[in-house]
Amino acid sequence: MTTAVIITICFLLLLAYVFDISSPLTKIPSVILLLLLGWLVKQVTFLLEIPVPDLNPLLPLLGTFGLILIVLEGALELELDESKIPIIKKSTLIALITMITLAVILAVAFQFFGHVSFKTGLVNAIPFCVISSAIAIPSARNLSSSDKEFVIYESSLSDILGVLFFNFIVLNEYINGQSFGHFLFQIIIVVLISLVSVLGLSFLLSRIKHHITYTPIILLVILIYAITKVYHLPGLIFILVFGLFLGNIEKLKQISWIGRFYTGKMSTEVAKFKGITIEATFLVRALFFILFGFLMEASEILNLETMPYAVAIVLAVGVVRWIALKISKIPFSPLLYIAPRGLITILLFLAIIPEHSIPFVNKALVIQTIILSVLAMMGGLMRSQKKELSSQVPTVET
Repeated sequence: MTTAVIITICFLLLLAYVFDISSPLTKIPSVILLLLLGWLVKQVTFLLEIPVPDLNPLLPLLGTFGLILIVLEGALELELDESKIPIIKKSTLIALITMITLAVILAVAFQFFGHVSFKTGLVNAIPFCVISSAIAIPSARNLSSSDKEFVIYESSLSDILGVLFFNFIVLNEYINGQSFGHFLFQIIIVVLISLVSVLGLSFLLSRIKHHITYTPIILLVILIYAITKVYHLPGLIFILVFGLFLGNIEKLKQISWIGRFYTGKMSTEVAKFKGITIEATFLVRALFFILFGFLMEASEILNLETMPYAVAIVLAVGVVRWIALKISKIPFSPLLYIAPRGLITILLFLAIIPEHSIPFVNKALVIQTIILSVLAMMGGLMRSQKKELSSQVPTVET
């Protein structure tokens, strides 16, 4: 039995790798194939009457690891450079404005249709307002360098801001000046913890002589994140600061107190660490979406009661995004389409306590919204690439 499980997991992950490398050619986002793969595996277990234990508790665990690694990978990719300031400003504004605007619109709609308070509507709305960097960044591989950079910044910041926004609303019974002050104080504490931890971890990274170097550091990062969560602190700030620091160590070494921790081999070690993080992120992300697909029911995908709400949410995402891009004077194509929902949406949905639940905001709605948003992205990218190719075809003058 154990051997069969090992063979199955290895086979599924190899298929996930094939999906990942073939995605630019097939134009099909790998997340769609991973969800389908997980669902097919479940059908096979039913047909062959293979006993499967309850795997639901694994989903939040894999999701948490995935969230940490995805934010870390995104932060390592972000460059702190004066030339990047305009794109950082624009991507931050787009991520923040679209998230808050969409959250308010959906919260009002949920309040009206669900007959709940505005806060409950907002708690349920926020998961649908976060762009999934786990899906968006791989889908932007074939875009121009400026568009790809924008997607990396926007989706990474959307993940972080979305989780912070959700935690702020959930953990504060009343939203007032005191709650904002308390939240700001928490952020300052985490930033200070981050700076101390980052210097310590970077020191370890540059001076560890043992052949096992990166596993202890990743484990320490996860440990610090988990401790901050116990005390209800915004732990993703730590992940962001750590990733930004390591990813930009070459530029930051000119600062005297940081330069003391810098050694000649740091750049090489950071490059290796980034590679390890990318590999680990792929594995956890693939396992998460396969498992989520395995836990999906056909009735949830084809639920006609929630389908109108899912379509309305995806349309609202598109309209709000179109307005934000227009105001910011950013070209619509292909950035308009790259707003998929995914891992963070699922994690935040699972974190909603029963007291704040709304009957029609259920797993079926989450699944349908994710699939529709990814299909919209796929169709939009294919359409924009066709336009690009047709514009490049030379015309023959007569």
